[in-house]
This record gives sequence, structure tokens and C-alpha cells, in this order.
Amino acid sequence: MKRIGITERPDWREKAEEYGFNFHTMYGQPYWSEDAYYQFTLNQIEDIEDATAELHQMCLQVVEKVVNSEELLTKFQIPKHCWEFIRSSWVTSQPSLYSRLDLAYDGKNPPKLLENNADTPTSLYESAFFQWIWLEDQINAGNLSSDADQFNSLQEKLIDRFVQLREKHGFGLLHMACCQDTEEDRGTIQYLQDCAAEAGIPTEFLFIEDIGLGEKGQFTDLQDQVIGNLFKLYPWEFMLREMFSTKLADAGVRWLEPAWKSIISNKALLPMLWKMFPNHPNLLPAYFADERPTDMDSYVIKPLFSREGANIRIIENGREIASADGPYGEEGMIVQQFHSLPKFGDSYVLVGSWLVDDQSAGICIREDRELITQDLSRFYPHIILD
Repeated sequence: MKRIGITERPDWREKAEEYGFNFHTMYGQPYWSEDAYYQFTLNQIEDIEDATAELHQMCLQVVEKVVNSEELLTKFQIPKHCWEFIRSSWVTSQPSLYSRLDLAYDGKNPPKLLENNADTPTSLYESAFFQWIWLEDQINAGNLSSDADQFNSLQEKLIDRFVQLREKHGFGLLHMACCQDTEEDRGTIQYLQDCAAEAGIPTEFLFIEDIGLGEKGQFTDLQDQVIGNLFKLYPWEFMLREMFSTKLADAGVRWLEPAWKSIISNKALLPMLWKMFPNHPNLLPAYFADERPTDMDSYVIKPLFSREGANIRIIENGREIASADGPYGEEGMIVQQFHSLPKFGDSYVLVGSWLVDDQSAGICIREDRELITQDLSRFYPHIILD
């Protein structure tokens, strides 16, 4: 695993605008970066792929355990009135679309799971589409070997998955929603709409804030059309606490992602994995905060619900070395053994490993000068070359 400098494409900003990648720069800071790339060997990619597949299956075993335990549902801070709704989504095998595991990986040692973005993962468009365009352009420009490849079957697998949702699960019109004033989320939805259209599924976009409640308890769009299938880039932990959460079970909606994903997108997943699979090579020791061993003096404190690194604190040898502010934490905390991200130059590197349904589908690389990866951490492309 190497970080290698490369000449930027002279027209990449124009291409980004042309392809609708409107968030390549955010708040005046570069988000997409292509002055360098990360190079992996095929064996290293296989290490990531194998770990991802195994970790995912372990996460599904956690879901099975949690949905059947009131004690664990309580520990996961899932509201009691939603227990049966979540359990039912699992028992009836409600289908999922995609997710992303965040891994610490240096190319030598086994990848370590830091968290599972199983519910509302972004960075999808740039992972699936824009870094692939970068690879083709740089090969054509002679800046990369013609033998260079990329671990990236995301677009193909997403389209295939939408075909399955249409043919096997009977998905017709699919409403797709995100919050207002979130350009990155809107870009992700637009990309998924394109993939769904390729698969023959018609879509309609609306903002989460515009979903209404019909006379018979169904969710409706702005045209009072009943919503039967809904993809939402909106976290389950928010939805389960809102007023209309009492209507979720009776609304007749098929959700992407399904409600059982609320269990594995919860940081309580991490201590459960460690308890069920102790000393697994792809896991770090993790505990609910009140169960932390007294001899654990280097650890990361994470809220059960946290996004983009918010409210995370890193303790090394009993001293806080990094922290990020945010709105989370009231629901409780977990602790995970501190395992520093690999450092290249002055930046720490995080590998995001994508799954479509249950299949490993590609990776993305995020880089930051701080130890905690956040929403503005830079995105770098990668290649495979032995």
C-alpha cells in the first residue's frame, strides 16, 4: 500500500461540474483530491475483500441476537414502541441495498473494523463513478500503466441489485428522499436514481421534510401519492424518535435501508461483536462504557449514535489526544481500543469498504491530518497494480 503523487487532470473540475459532482469542494476546502493516489496489490485488496465479507456476516449474526432480546434492544437505545417493527423487518427478510465498513488498514496487518455505516453511507458517487473516470482518464493520458485496475464494481452491482429488487421483490415506483440543504446527500440520491433507472425502476425524489401522512395512515408525497417503497438518506435513530414513528408499522412502506439496519449502524454493534467473536483478527476490543476494563488506558469513546466523527474522543495512555464536537452522546457511549490509522506523510488514512447487499463491491480512501475522520476529510482515488 503506497501513496504516490500524480499530475492532476487539467479539466477535472469542469468534468466534475459536467457530471453533477457539485460537492467536490466544500466550504472552500478541497474534498475530492487527485494530486496523489493509493496503490494496492491484488493480495491487499483480497485481504480487504475477505475481511469485509466475514465482518458483514458477523454483523448479521448480531442482528439475529439483538432483535430477539428485549435486554439488548434496550441496551441499543431503541424505543420500545419500535421493537416489533424492527423485529418484523428482520424476520420477513426485508431487502437491503448497500453499506460501508470503515477499516484501519496499513497493507500489512489484518484490517480492523472501526464502525459500520450500514444505514446512510455517503461518498458513494465519488467511489462508484468519479474515481473510475479518473482511472480511465489517467491511463489514457499515459500517467498510469495500462495494467492499472481499481477495486470498484459498485455501479454494476448497484444496478444488478435494483434489478433484483424489481424482479424478485416486486419493487415498482421508488420514492427517494434526503434532507433539505444537504448537497452531498442530494448528489448521492441523484446517482442512485440513475442506477435505479438503468435497472428499470422508476423513481421520484422528495425531501424528507415533505413526506405527509394520509387519512388512512399511509405516507404520501406532495401530490398526495401513496409511498409504497422509500429509499431514505435519513438515519433510523432519528426516525424512531420522531412523532410519526408510531405510524411506521402500519404505513405499508418498504424501506431502503430496512429497519433492521438500525441495529448494525449503531455503535453498540462494536461491543456486541467483541463479545460474540472475542479476539477475532478483524475486530478491536470494545465495551459498553460502563463495562470498560480498568486496565484499558488507550481507547476511543464513541456515542451510540454519531455521524461524521462527531462527539468522538481519543484517549492514549490516559490522556485525551483528539476530540470532535457535536450533538450526540445523551443516548450513551461505547469504548473501543485505540488503534491509530496508518499515516502517510502528514495524513492519516481510512479505508471505506463497500457492500452491495451482501457482496463486497469496492473501496474508497479518506485522508485527514487529524486522527478523527470527518465530513470534510479528503477523498483520494486508488488503483490496483502488482
